[in-house]
Amino acid sequence: MSGNSTEWWRNSVIYQIYPRSFCDANGDGIGDLPGITQKLDYVKSLGVDAIWISPFFKSPMVDFGYDVADYRDVDPIFGKLEDFDQLIEAAHERGLKIIIDQILSHTSDQHPWFKESRSSHDNPKSDWYVWQDPRDDGTPPNNWVSVFGGGSWRWCTRRRQFYLANFLREQPDLNVHNPEVQEQLLADMKFWLDRGVDGFRLDAVNFIFHQQALADNPARPLRIDEKGLPPVNHYDYQWHQHDKSQPENLVFLQRVRKLMDQYPGTVTVGEVGDDNTHKIMADYTTENRLNMAYSFDLLTEDCSAEFLRETLEKNREVIERGWPCWSISNHDVPRSISRWNKGFSDELTHARAPLFLLMQLTLRGSVCIYQGEELGLPEADIAFEDLVDPYGINLWPEFKGRDGCRTPMPWLQGGGESAGFSASKPWLPVSEDHQRRAVSIQEDSQHSMLNQFRALIEWHHTLPPSLATAQQAVINTDNELLVFIRRAAGEELLVALNLGKHSEQYTLPEEFTGAQNITPSLFKNQCNNSTLTLDPAGACVLHRKKPDS
Repeated sequence: MSGNSTEWWRNSVIYQIYPRSFCDANGDGIGDLPGITQKLDYVKSLGVDAIWISPFFKSPMVDFGYDVADYRDVDPIFGKLEDFDQLIEAAHERGLKIIIDQILSHTSDQHPWFKESRSSHDNPKSDWYVWQDPRDDGTPPNNWVSVFGGGSWRWCTRRRQFYLANFLREQPDLNVHNPEVQEQLLADMKFWLDRGVDGFRLDAVNFIFHQQALADNPARPLRIDEKGLPPVNHYDYQWHQHDKSQPENLVFLQRVRKLMDQYPGTVTVGEVGDDNTHKIMADYTTENRLNMAYSFDLLTEDCSAEFLRETLEKNREVIERGWPCWSISNHDVPRSISRWNKGFSDELTHARAPLFLLMQLTLRGSVCIYQGEELGLPEADIAFEDLVDPYGINLWPEFKGRDGCRTPMPWLQGGGESAGFSASKPWLPVSEDHQRRAVSIQEDSQHSMLNQFRALIEWHHTLPPSLATAQQAVINTDNELLVFIRRAAGEELLVALNLGKHSEQYTLPEEFTGAQNITPSLFKNQCNNSTLTLDPAGACVLHRKKPDS
């Protein structure tokens, strides 16, 4: 399925690369931009349309690039600006688009803007960050808490004021209410557009603005786990009504869209994490704002048919009016093959990975695949002494952080401790389990996870173009079948996926009796004129032309 050339992103498949862990070209143990360039033929062979590259800007790397110290330069560990230009050119030669991360809500505390801002109350950038006097008793201005744990307000001895930091203390929040800050952020985006990027993934896009009145967030009823304990992170103790998702976001995103429209064919995809995700996604991808958005709804541990039906139903507004980007793994959550297969046998775990990709490829929206998903990589178990993620170190042992999904790509069987990722010790260890799933092992096996993924993406490209934007309706089956129908003007698809551990039956709607079975060959199903039977991890895709078409 595909759209027109300026809306190539509709129904596209985007491959996320975490540059520290993709390929190390200079042998220092950390992946870099030249390493990505070296592997572009591999990425092209997957059949994807675009690459999203996680941050490579100059940074002290406290949060591994999401703490930006210079929006217009490449950090030396990743290379130089010239390396990025070569990467863009090489990707475009192969027909691959390049999307880069852009962080609009905060910078590093080592950014020159913040160093100037904290120096006094009256310098030119004194209002570029969110500063506030303490309350009379010296405590922070309100009860806001950080995503990574602890309070959101950090004390600065130079200004004798608190500054807002919604993530790490080293990541002060920009005051985007300030028009000068807005102009600077847009100018920095233009810098990369002029260098040829095809779009931006906007990190934590609903955190850009805060409520200026600084009202306390209300308490949230605690979700008690199976041990009878409240959440590990006290961020979950509040409804986040005032520290993010403010109405000013909507106005600013229209300014972002106006800039992007000056570069036809470019795209924005926003990361939305909120208590009211579905409405936020719908609002952010309509009225000339973002092109598409993804949330954390499919980055949870629940992947039952009931949960997915509920999620898709709640997400109906964005599916109908806006444009979702379906992601089931990324650099912030445990890998899907571990997260979504608890309690399943190894055989079913292997079979379910392509099943979830088929789901993504047939839902209305675009798809984002995180590096290593195509290899079936499970979450790596990282020892405490090897952890580098401050999120995990702060909340250990109840939460191990994000290092387990960020370990280096295993390229080569017998490639030493780095599995061909680097000529030296990698920044995170490569597990033996990952080494057994190296690209070199899977390349020549027709039934490997890698080649199953390639076959599915190739199949996806053969679907009728009219179905790219077809409407979607989810069917309530009351069992472990996820069934939905895509309807376009002249044709329809029925997609059925068995997410359970037992065979399931489904009585087909009358209009799909005798429809063409176009299911990818690696999935099994039994379909007569009126009844569909699917074994665990089975799937069926039926296609019909409407009689009046």
